Amino acid sequence: MFKSAIFLCERLFAEFPSEVNLQLLAACYLQNNQAYSAYHILKGTQTAQSRYLFAISCFQMDLLSEAETALCNANEPGGEIPNGAAGHYLLGLIYRYTDRKKSAIHHFRLALSIDPLLWAAYEELSVLGAAEEATAVFGEAAALCIQKQYLHQGAATPDLQISSEDYNLVSLRNFSSEDACPRQVKHTQGNSYRDIPGNYHGAAVSSGAASQPQNGGPSPFYNTPSPMASHLSGVAPPPLCRNVQPNGSTLNTENTDGSPRSVVNTTIQAPRRKFVDEGKLRKISGRLFSDSGPRRSTRLSGDSRANTNANASVVAGNGTNNSSKYHGSSKLSSVALRTVTLRKGQPRANENIEEGLRNEAFDDARANMAPVTSSSVPSGDVRSLGQDGATVLVGGVAISGSKIIIGASEVLGLLRILGEGFRLSCLYRCQDALDAYLRLPHKHYNTGWVMSQIGKAHFELVDYLEAKQAFSLAHRVSPYSLEGMDVYSTVLYHLKEDTKLSYLAQELISTDRLAPQSWCAMGNCYSLQKDHETALKNFQRAVQLNPRFAYAHTLCGHEYVALEDFENGIKSYQNALRIDYRHYNAWYGLGMIYLRQEKFEFSEHHFGMAFQINSRSSVIMSFLGTALHALKKSEDAIKMMDRAILADKKNPLPMYQKANILMGLEKFDDALEVLEELKEYAPRESSVHALMGKIYKRCNMHEKAMLHFGIALDLKPSAIDVATIKAAIEKLHVPDE
Repeated sequence: MFKSAIFLCERLFAEFPSEVNLQLLAACYLQNNQAYSAYHILKGTQTAQSRYLFAISCFQMDLLSEAETALCNANEPGGEIPNGAAGHYLLGLIYRYTDRKKSAIHHFRLALSIDPLLWAAYEELSVLGAAEEATAVFGEAAALCIQKQYLHQGAATPDLQISSEDYNLVSLRNFSSEDACPRQVKHTQGNSYRDIPGNYHGAAVSSGAASQPQNGGPSPFYNTPSPMASHLSGVAPPPLCRNVQPNGSTLNTENTDGSPRSVVNTTIQAPRRKFVDEGKLRKISGRLFSDSGPRRSTRLSGDSRANTNANASVVAGNGTNNSSKYHGSSKLSSVALRTVTLRKGQPRANENIEEGLRNEAFDDARANMAPVTSSSVPSGDVRSLGQDGATVLVGGVAISGSKIIIGASEVLGLLRILGEGFRLSCLYRCQDALDAYLRLPHKHYNTGWVMSQIGKAHFELVDYLEAKQAFSLAHRVSPYSLEGMDVYSTVLYHLKEDTKLSYLAQELISTDRLAPQSWCAMGNCYSLQKDHETALKNFQRAVQLNPRFAYAHTLCGHEYVALEDFENGIKSYQNALRIDYRHYNAWYGLGMIYLRQEKFEFSEHHFGMAFQINSRSSVIMSFLGTALHALKKSEDAIKMMDRAILADKKNPLPMYQKANILMGLEKFDDALEVLEELKEYAPRESSVHALMGKIYKRCNMHEKAMLHFGIALDLKPSAIDVATIKAAIEKLHVPDE
């Protein structure tokens, strides 16, 4: 329905040209994946909400410098970031992708402090390795913050009570949010970049930082303000509802003592009718333009961050249905946009207006509620308001304060478990992460997102069978979600299950051919068949769809290395690191290239960086030890190999490399002892017997050397190894140089 929305917004803006209506049109363009259109119509606008929408347009068009300029207004160096938590989150993404990690972390933390339920900000902090423990982030302070937000919002609602006809529009808003099916558009990531928060909803924007919400939370109502008086040329707009009340001449502008009240917009020159209350009409019409439809975000456990969240709308505590992409806040009470403005904390201009609004309550229960103004509820009394069982309006629905407190506690308790598991997973403490997820309730544990995270943890633990089982269950539970499917395809690649991998790739392509995960799976399928050129084309297609999907860049690097195009391989790995500095797979890939090029110092550095990020990977330890040995740091190399063996006793690589190092140090007995133990773990590994043959040859034990060379050939090694073994047999009686 976005096409109709765009058409009608164009008509609205033509009839009543104002920046507020321009924002509404831009929001429709953004929802319809026309960021370029929103960019052009919002360029040069100055209000906070316009700058925020313009920044989103720039971000989607990869104009990060312009997006940053829009959010950080040059005219207000110390001014607030527009749209509260959502604005700080977007600015954090911009800093992250421009390699300013400290600034990114600062703004993600600010976003969480304003809105503790902004999960995407905690995800980003975890990906950057800077997240605090979930128990601290989603603890008592967060619960108090949520209570203050929603109890304050509820306290302000008696001034905004609406008629029963208006209340029906709330249900219409909820219906439209469930019915709409926006096309899923791939964005920059993470994880893949995380989905950008925002608030379209046809929302008006405050004219300055002072009118922004203190807590950054969503407003209980959506507003579509009427145009300013100067735009109307003295002609009143048609009524938007039947409950119209002429209002104009009866409005008093003086106190009983004759002192003037500064509540009337003095710029009005022509007389005009005022229907009911313009602020109320804004809220009524605003609900017709509710944002709907989740946006998919992607993230890989080691690489992306790109993007990632679940494919579902987030229902905020105030009852508004915000998509994960545009979850944000905007207070919609702008002094500049109101013809008549009632200042917070001041008496109203006319008591008749207050009485009229009360009489329009949409049912008897709400009409009988004692009105509580925002000025009568100081922030320190929020807790007592909830404890007294006071009823507040949240999103047009009456909810007791105690229920808000209980609900916030339950949600935060769930987020503590999920957040701690995700944080530990990003720190590659995968077994601890698995233990954390086990504390989840059964109904949450068996969801697609959680099973995908469990699969990634097993993948990092090199437990491919368990990872396969978890990913398979995740795909069965949520066949429409592509979260973690790129890693699932890599698991099947390592298990060499080409039939299942081919079927998965075809399934993902049919589900969403515009998702980078789909093309990563297809590329892994071709790579398993040794068709590296076709695999590379598929990975490049994934990069084209989402240039910030770090894992796709890394997979391109792997294929370049397989094709022995080291120069382009280095570029691909470096591109991955520009997106995600903690993507250890890319550091490892660069280390492997430099190891093959015998640039051992570079190799040691890059393996060392990978080891700092993931200090539990026995594979990284093994190759770091190999690089150290090549640099004649044999003692350090042996210590690293011992750590690698302890980290994963099932991995034969560090034991084999340790035997190699011991042989280089001419500690033949120790080397043979390690190899004998290794035979128990890998009895059919030809390279083990080949190395034993070499050691026996060095010890002049030619019969045993010949025996092990023969066993190595019987185990059908690769063609290159066969040539090496046969050459060693031919020179069996020739002493080594």
